[in-house]
Amino acid sequence: MERRDLLRALGAAAAFSVLPRTAERAWARVAAEPLAPLRALDLAQAALVGAVADTIIPRTDTPGATDVGIEAFVDVIVAEYYPDEERASFLAGLAAIDDHARAVGGGAFTALTTASRGAVIESLESAADRRTDPARTYWRLKGLVVHGYFTSERVMKDVLKVEIMPGRFDGAAPMHAPGGDSHA
Repeated sequence: MERRDLLRALGAAAAFSVLPRTAERAWARVAAEPLAPLRALDLAQAALVGAVADTIIPRTDTPGATDVGIEAFVDVIVAEYYPDEERASFLAGLAAIDDHARAVGGGAFTALTTASRGAVIESLESAADRRTDPARTYWRLKGLVVHGYFTSERVMKDVLKVEIMPGRFDGAAPMHAPGGDSHA
């Protein structure tokens, strides 16, 4: 199975089972206010979220995570759905991810090469204890990225090919009468 096929299958499962209304409302907020200032993240944190997101889901023949605006999605979720304590913990965890990148990769995560970013992500993925930062925040961020990506309108339409109303509507389709005659 190809990586994209696996991601597509996992994304479809996630998109329809995990908090669909929360994602729908968050994406609606992002769409309603495309130029709104950041609500919970500062510019450096949004750049970190985007860099991590694009490392997890890079652009290939399908859009990458930042192509669908995942930073804005994460910002809305953290600002509007996380309680104050959880929000503060998440934001501190983002700093811990960047500190970890400096220790493992030799620089801020956003300044690293693609290969170095992959090494930092691999070290977070293989962390022995996912309950402490930076691994805890990384896994929370990864969940938001994957969920947000696969519930974005662009991915649902262009990648997953989700049809809200399956089939096509043809208002001028011929009707066949029981006697074999057809009427237009």
